[in-house]
Amino acid sequence: MVKITLIKSTIGEVASVKATVASLGLKKIRSYSVFQDTPALRGQIKKIAHLVKVEEIGGDKA
Repeated sequence: MVKITLIKSTIGEVASVKATVASLGLKKIRSYSVFQDTPALRGQIKKIAHLVKVEEIGGDKA
C-alpha cells in the first residue's frame, strides 16, 4: 500500500499535472489518499513527484 500526500500547490502547473492530482483524489495541501501499489500508480506518482510525498505503508504481504 502507498500513501500519497499533497505537499505543494498545483497553482501554475500545466493542466495534465492538475488532472493527475485530481484523479488521485488530492484536493488540498496535506490531503492524502491510500492506494494499492501498481505500475500505473507509479507512473502517476512519477509525473507529480515534485508535488507529493509518497510513503510505503504496511499492507498485503501475500
